[in-house]
Amino acid sequence: MLSYWIKSLSVRLWLTSVAALAVSLTAIAAIVLYAFNHLPADRFRVSESIRSAHQLASDLRFDESGRPVSIKLDERATWLFDFASTELLYRALDASGHVLLASRGALDNASWDTGDLTSSLGVMKHVTINGKPFDVVTLEIMHGQTPFFIQSAASVAFNKAVLGEKIEPIPEIVAYTLLIATIIFGLTLTFTVRRVLLPLRVASDSAASITPQNLRTRLSVKGVPSEIKPIITAFNDALARLENGFAVQQQFLASAAHELQTPLTLIRGQIELQPEVENKDLLFREIDLMARQVRQLLHLAEVSESQNFEFGEVDKVDVVEDVVDYLARKADKKQVKLHVDAPAIPATMQADRSALFILLKNIVENAINATPTRGSVIVSVDQTTICVQDEGPGVNPEDLPFLFERFWRAPDAQYDGAGLGLSICKEIALAHNWKLTVKTLATGTQFIVSF
Repeated sequence: MLSYWIKSLSVRLWLTSVAALAVSLTAIAAIVLYAFNHLPADRFRVSESIRSAHQLASDLRFDESGRPVSIKLDERATWLFDFASTELLYRALDASGHVLLASRGALDNASWDTGDLTSSLGVMKHVTINGKPFDVVTLEIMHGQTPFFIQSAASVAFNKAVLGEKIEPIPEIVAYTLLIATIIFGLTLTFTVRRVLLPLRVASDSAASITPQNLRTRLSVKGVPSEIKPIITAFNDALARLENGFAVQQQFLASAAHELQTPLTLIRGQIELQPEVENKDLLFREIDLMARQVRQLLHLAEVSESQNFEFGEVDKVDVVEDVVDYLARKADKKQVKLHVDAPAIPATMQADRSALFILLKNIVENAINATPTRGSVIVSVDQTTICVQDEGPGVNPEDLPFLFERFWRAPDAQYDGAGLGLSICKEIALAHNWKLTVKTLATGTQFIVSF
């Protein structure tokens, strides 16, 4: 499981994206912190002083005669100018420099600037007021055709204290912001990645469902990312080639088996008509074995194509009894008893009757071959399964994985065969969506067909 997650595309995308975000945010945070720690504090003081001056200018109110009468401060600013009346000051002046309006701590007419008012507009100057250093910003305000000036002053000590209060929590805020942003991004990315990779999972499920019985299926490229489409297209092309090769193989099997049947029949007839031929029984045995293999090849070619099946209502018990009757002569010849354990009521199902007959015939025939003389083969039928149990030596556990492979025969097999019977059974079971299982018992083997 760990190896799966390590190699997972979803996990790799998630880790890469989260890592990229974390690195980016860390770099931005580092730049911000570097700026706060290394840039001169005067830069922040200038910005803050100019901002305060513009706020005062926008809040300046005039009477009907056009004379400044008040500055409409908000509650916070009013409290600051009252509480720190000696540290925060403002004045409104006319063009001659006379004070028309001032805060409580700036009621004197002493000049805050040594030069002309117009020479220092919009910039911060360092001046001394009442023996203390102040940062002063002067702005010009036009009311109609009359110019007025507004001056905002804050002591250097006050500005540094306020600036420190604002800057000090910034590193901690940046750190928490970085952490929270990474967590939120990681959680949302999980759903995003699942959404993006959904077409791949759909394609994977479709590919897993493809079997020799439905080689005509093709994977859809709808919604698949452009980078993945060439892989899906190549896979579909490979399926087309595989389907064509499989069809050619099945056609060859059917044609070859069909063409072999007639010559074998003729050969057997010619041998029967030639009294001088020696070892006829041995020749007949070989011809019959070859004929059986040819029939199995024909069956294999037929059951490998789903269109060859004709589904209908089938009584399982009737089919089982037909199989037992068909193999009764073989069982009697070997002195093996065939026993059917079936319910009295009909047990119907949807299936191809011929295919079910072939499946059960192959299994029961194998059971007869494996059962010793005077043994028995039991065929049990219920609503969901058909079980065939013999009294043979059983199947070696190491042979179980190869049991249904084409042309495979157990190394210690005691009877003739081509190794195709169980392969045919498997193809029929797959075409009907049945489950074919094998159990090795204390005595014998049990084949179970589950519907």
